[in-house]
Formats: sequence, structure tokens, C-alpha cells
Amino acid sequence: MQLTSPAFREGERIPMRYTCEGENINPPLFIREVPPLAKSLALIMEDPDVPKQIRPDGMWDHWVVFNLSPTLIEIKAGEEPRGIHGIRTDGQTGYFGPCPPDREHRYYFKAYALDALLHLAPRSTKQQVVAAMQDHILAKAGLMGRYEKRRLGERRP
Repeated sequence: MQLTSPAFREGERIPMRYTCEGENINPPLFIREVPPLAKSLALIMEDPDVPKQIRPDGMWDHWVVFNLSPTLIEIKAGEEPRGIHGIRTDGQTGYFGPCPPDREHRYYFKAYALDALLHLAPRSTKQQVVAAMQDHILAKAGLMGRYEKRRLGERRP
């Protein structure tokens, strides 16, 4: 399975448009080579570089969506996919873009092909989704992008 974006490649800088300093919309994503036996997809975006004084576990969940159609091949920029939305670390649903408070952070987009639908309520946490996915993952794919906020007076595209 593959997860890619025309907005950035693996390890590259996420364009400002998709961050809290820009339009704060999700980047376009393409999901390829989903196993034919998949019954659903799950999508998670997380930042593992949060300062420990903000989050002791160092993790911030930016996007949690599950029970997506296994035939989904494209998520357009700024369009939330049709599925069940879990909650982010801040308790809200939907995409929230990179917004690191201190330095450059890494942002991991993860797609999972599952052999079942997840029997979870809307607004489930990432931890609940990950626990429910255990023993149901047929394939997974990831894409990592980086972002650091602009410094005063700095210009970036």
C-alpha cells in the first residue's frame, strides 16, 4: 500500500498552506495498492515531537478518521474524507495542520487497510482506534513531512 501527496514528498517540508500559519486545510493525499480484501481504511496524522512540558507522552494527534471506504484513492486538499471522525488531542474533530510551538517537528500521515469496519463511536480517540484495529490490519502506508513556524520577518512560500 502507498500513501503519497503531490504537495510534498517523504521527509520534505509541508507547504505552509496546510498549516496553522496558512489555510489550515488538509493536503491532498493519494492511497494506492489497497489490498482487495480490505473492508475499510483508517487515517491518522500525528506529531511525535511535542515538548514534554506540553504533553508528557510527546505526541499530538492532528487527524483521526476511520471506516473510510476501501475504494478511496484520493483525498482532495481541504476536503475531509467521508468516514467516522475521531478526536484530536485538543478534543476537536477534523484536520488541524502543523503548528509546532518550538522548532521543526515531524508529522506522520498513516493509512491502514483493515479487514473489518471498526465498531467505534464518532469522536473516538486515536488510542481507541488503534486498539480496535489490532488483528485487523491488512496493510499500512505512511508519509512523513516536516514543518517549522516562520520566524519574525522570515518569508516562505
